[in-house]
Amino acid sequence: MTKTVETEGALETRGIEQVPDHERTAKTRELFPTWVGANISVLLLTMGASLVVAYHLGASLVVAYHLNIWQALVVAVAAPIVSYGLVGLIGTAGKRGGAPGMALSRAVFGQRGNLLPGSLIWVARWGWETINAVTGAYAMLTILDILFGVEANSVLDMVTLLAFVVATFAISGLGINAVQKCNKYATYFFGVFSVLVLGYLVANTDWQKVMDHSAGSTAAVITGIGMIAAGGVSWIPSAPDFTRYLPRTASSKAIVGTAVGGAGVVVLPMVLMGAVMAVATPDLASASDPVSFLGEILPTWIAVPYLFIALIGMLLINSMSMYSAGFTAQTLGFKVPRHWAVSVNAVISLVFGGVLMLVATSFMGSFIAFLSLLAVAFSAWVGVFGADMFRRTEYDGAAMTDTTRTSAYWYRGGFSPAAVAAWAVGLVSGLMFTTSDWFTGPLAANNVIGEYGLGWVATIVISGGLYLVLPKPAVERPAGTTEPAGERETAGV
Repeated sequence: MTKTVETEGALETRGIEQVPDHERTAKTRELFPTWVGANISVLLLTMGASLVVAYHLGASLVVAYHLNIWQALVVAVAAPIVSYGLVGLIGTAGKRGGAPGMALSRAVFGQRGNLLPGSLIWVARWGWETINAVTGAYAMLTILDILFGVEANSVLDMVTLLAFVVATFAISGLGINAVQKCNKYATYFFGVFSVLVLGYLVANTDWQKVMDHSAGSTAAVITGIGMIAAGGVSWIPSAPDFTRYLPRTASSKAIVGTAVGGAGVVVLPMVLMGAVMAVATPDLASASDPVSFLGEILPTWIAVPYLFIALIGMLLINSMSMYSAGFTAQTLGFKVPRHWAVSVNAVISLVFGGVLMLVATSFMGSFIAFLSLLAVAFSAWVGVFGADMFRRTEYDGAAMTDTTRTSAYWYRGGFSPAAVAAWAVGLVSGLMFTTSDWFTGPLAANNVIGEYGLGWVATIVISGGLYLVLPKPAVERPAGTTEPAGERETAGV
């Protein structure tokens, strides 16, 4: 089907098909606010707090990392470099192939084989979007409490959650132009009010108490890096979704740099702010919700606008996630327009969000447990897809959309045996090294990987390494094509 050039501000009608070269006019600098917006979350404050104090997982008390402020700084710097470095690297596939990540994945796993990681990633997004929706609803509830003294109850919980999910669906349904424009303005507002919060903390914090906080172990620092980085890992399969409108000659270094830089300018200050706040409020990391503490720590004139920005940030994060989820649903066979595919995830996040708000006793405990499993689920795909990028510079657009036996990506019965096997082995191995309140693998104890919470790292290494050594089907260049000028210089990772 022939598509018209997308117009600024219009509803994006393009689905998972390849973007033609004449429409690929985006700039790499436009990715910077995209990755800023992907991280404007008060959850980073709570995660920063968990680096220095204890938090609860369910009914059991889990001793946190007990890091000092300098160790927290190391975590805040290293985590976005690790996770968003991978986001940027996988993002270069978008400018090579001009299609969403899970559509490009068909070239790696085969038309049927791609349904396996695609289904798991789609289900994992349900949880991620649920967490974000609940956090956004809590932000709305806190604003109502501060401004009007309205106390939360079950009915109001559901009303705010519904309002948040509807707003998220509206933004993500419009498409890439709406998401990027909202991210741009949110970046400006977030920067201004973050400076205000930082200034208030500098002036009102007992810095002697902060500096006297004892240091944690090196193992705890590594574990903290893994915890913060795990959140960024969830964006890796989505990275090509936001780079597919870039020209083929776009700089790979710039793609990686904007991902790391955009995430870093948010993760660094917010993790440090959370760590500083936790010294004054030790129960911050174990609060029943991740937002209301801002109303207690900050004066109203800062807390209210900052909560509004946090609310907008959560809207944008969920909008980006649902935007990608729409593509994933299409690759799974949902034969509906992208903006209607988004609605499936919206309904699911509403249902699951209601359960979490009404039933869960420890938000942070649920979040950390979910995060560890989410990272492993995404990392199995990352290892295989990333390893494949070392041998592939082109993606056949016609073969990606052809789901019949005639597709060049049909391989053996619709499966690439090497990719599927490497993904499955990596996934199982990673889970065996993972520990959380919900699930503990048999190999998680008494080893470096399990002790440091690096099950997701093991997953990437195992799945990627295995894929590299297994025999694979030949990579065929689309008929009648040659490598575009400039591709050899900028495509390599």
